[in-house]
Amino acid sequence: MKNYIGFATVGCIMTMLFFMIVNFITSPSTIWFIYPCFFLLFWPISLYFIGKRSMKQFSFFGSIVILAYLLTENLVHSPDYLWFFYAAYPILCWPILMHLGSKARTFSIALIGSIITIAYYGLLNFIATPSYPWVIYPAFAVIWWPLSIYHANRKSYVAFSFSASILISIFFIYVNIISSPNTIWAVYPIFAVIWWPLSMYFYGYKKKHI
Repeated sequence: MKNYIGFATVGCIMTMLFFMIVNFITSPSTIWFIYPCFFLLFWPISLYFIGKRSMKQFSFFGSIVILAYLLTENLVHSPDYLWFFYAAYPILCWPILMHLGSKARTFSIALIGSIITIAYYGLLNFIATPSYPWVIYPAFAVIWWPLSIYHANRKSYVAFSFSASILISIFFIYVNIISSPNTIWAVYPIFAVIWWPLSMYFYGYKKKHI
């Protein structure tokens, strides 16, 4: 394995230098060599940590490489707008969840994680674009994490369908109000979603009375 890692490291460095030289010779006004270099870095890094069977450390160093790439991309091409912070949070969650291990599947971690996620993107929403509350979209997505774990632990699948359909309905109603209040369209997806808890309820009811 050491020979493979050494070969990958030398090959990675040589290839990165080649792309860098070609970039500055052919098109110095456009810095494009960082794109292939970003993918090349994962070659020796992945071989090293897979050989050691240390996926937690791989998630840590892998997230550092991704964050460094995104920050560089942001500062080079669009320094006036720091979109880096939108992508940084989920990447930081990768090593955190890996180190939590089996605890990441617990309801308490899911609840804390969803609250922190909503608070983080809510703050970004308030600072960067307060005119439109787009935080509802990541909030809607992350709420499914504790909701699904809660009902899965209790095996309350019918209750899950009811609570999930209520969540979906509230989401569509809110999006309808803030995006297009003059056109009432939320009733259409809500009507489709209602069939989920109804079918779950009557299926369970039929099983109990057969």
